Amino acid sequence: MEFDLSQPAFRIGVDTGGTFTDVIGLRDGELVSWKLPSTPAAFEEAVLAGALKISKGEAAHLLHSTTVATNALLERKGARCALVTTKGFRDVLEIGRQNRPDLYALCPVLPKPIIPRERRFELTERVTAEGEIEVPLDELEMPSLIRQLREAQAESVAVVFLFSFLRPEHERRVGDLLRAEGFSVSLSHEILPEFREYERSSTTAINAYVQPAMSRYLGRLETQAGERKISRLEVLQSNGGTLSPREAGEKAVNTLLSGPAAGLQGALCVAKASDAVSELNLITFDMGGTSTDVSLLYGEIGISTECKLENFPVGVPMVDVHTVGAGGGSIAKVDSGGALQVGPASASAVPGPAAYGKGGPATVTDAHVVLRNIRAENFLQGRMKLDRDASRAVMSPLAEEMGEHSIEDAARGILRLVNLHMENAIRVISVQRGFDPADFMLMGFGGAGGLHVFALAEALKISRVMVPCHPGVLSALGVATASSRQEISRTVMVLNDQDGLGLVKKNLPELQDQLLARMDQKESLHFSFFLDMRYQGQSHELRVPLDFEDIFRVSESFRQLHKIRYGHAEEDAPLEIVTIRVQGERTSPPFIFPELAIRAKNENGPSPVDGVILRPELKRGDVVRGPLLILEDFHSVVLPPGWEIYPDNIGNLIGTRVEEVSK
Repeated sequence: MEFDLSQPAFRIGVDTGGTFTDVIGLRDGELVSWKLPSTPAAFEEAVLAGALKISKGEAAHLLHSTTVATNALLERKGARCALVTTKGFRDVLEIGRQNRPDLYALCPVLPKPIIPRERRFELTERVTAEGEIEVPLDELEMPSLIRQLREAQAESVAVVFLFSFLRPEHERRVGDLLRAEGFSVSLSHEILPEFREYERSSTTAINAYVQPAMSRYLGRLETQAGERKISRLEVLQSNGGTLSPREAGEKAVNTLLSGPAAGLQGALCVAKASDAVSELNLITFDMGGTSTDVSLLYGEIGISTECKLENFPVGVPMVDVHTVGAGGGSIAKVDSGGALQVGPASASAVPGPAAYGKGGPATVTDAHVVLRNIRAENFLQGRMKLDRDASRAVMSPLAEEMGEHSIEDAARGILRLVNLHMENAIRVISVQRGFDPADFMLMGFGGAGGLHVFALAEALKISRVMVPCHPGVLSALGVATASSRQEISRTVMVLNDQDGLGLVKKNLPELQDQLLARMDQKESLHFSFFLDMRYQGQSHELRVPLDFEDIFRVSESFRQLHKIRYGHAEEDAPLEIVTIRVQGERTSPPFIFPELAIRAKNENGPSPVDGVILRPELKRGDVVRGPLLILEDFHSVVLPPGWEIYPDNIGNLIGTRVEEVSK
């Protein structure tokens, strides 16, 4: 990591999870990391305690990925909010796309809208699809609306008018009047200025739902950060770039995948620095305490604007990940039918797994403790004592219910089942998209990634595995290396012909100027351009990079991407440009990893003791074979028989099948 240490602040990355808070920073020319239990009642306490551990009270630049907005949505603990929309469109959130999430369910249960019908209100106004004002806003209806909002006890209001992304003045006026009355307001033309009424309504409603909680959290964090010499604070958003606390508070929906974005950013960073990775074809597997995030990196981090959370569409740009409720804290139990279940419920940080000694239930972590894959004496550098007897105590009745002969057999059954959940998740982002997992390297990280990554590689017939350097805090590393990034978009709906591309080129400078006005340090911004394109008649688009100097090559780029994604491309079919996107980025300082020391010829390699070696003992040139347990401060790696592992230039562990090496 290379920063100018003469500057008054150095970077510290903090990633908050449901169970642990991970911290990493550069101090005296070395990477320093720390892990501590999260504080769900007030997440900022663990964030600042971890940052202070690294900074030692000196001025620091804190970059933070957070689950506050995510938890508010998933746990249904957001604000009491209301929707204001164009007369006649009150039920857009309820109608949706009329898709059936479960095709074969005889009695499908649809998700309840975040904003119930009794808190959805209409105003007289209308803008046409061409952006013309057909019916002016009737401001005489505003006093009645405000009275209804107060009677409904609405704290936050989403304002979504028809075609407001073309003519936003009605939304702006209503927003001004509501803010003057003390309401928190989310305007759709600011949150998602694009077509598709349902997706825009859903995204704006979610922002209104999570925004007050995020604003309060960031307000507390900013106040306390200033008291602890944090000279600058930034928040990671779902596309992998950072925002100021003010922007993150106003557009909280942009942080819903903040944590997974941090993990992918860290994975990309270590993969690019590795001399063992020639092509960036990776399947990443981030297993934390509560959930596992999987993603496929085919040359770059995938970005999608068609994500769904809790079956609600979220149209802002997000990293393309698939998440399952399988983590170290996932609770194991036998259901009423006698079948074993693992997750999605989690023991979280409190009470945590039984091994934490707080009366928690049997979890995946307890299964590992029973099997001694996690050594109680080494956990968190010995700062947190694990109670192996407590793990065995909760596993004993579970083994009886499962009909297993021993506690160890029950623990192995739990691990087999949680591995199956994660294997299926990886198939979703690979096989179901036309990719063979065997063509990729599998990278496992997070607090529990190394415990499962080789078992998953076996199941998926993947022959190469990477356990990155700093695996237990890789998401924090990703946050520390992130750059400030924002995006602005505009729906145009034109054919990809001379006239359409001319309109695109005319719009790009205007969007660029709007982005310049929004971001700080304008002189250091780097701009990227994208088009959302599709074949005419399709209902979904692909995000295609655009060369500003040669925009006519975009057709070829679209067809190449379509062939990669779907296996075919039509050469003569007409193309349509749906949305223009301009991205501005202020790059972070270069990140340079220290080279791992090379084993001297006269030195002996590491010798396993009781089937265990310590990861810091591995040097370049060492090769070790399984079965083996590799331990480090915040992470354990289970290396099974048939595999060998060696460190690359920066300390990533590269695993290969022994039979592959011998050929």
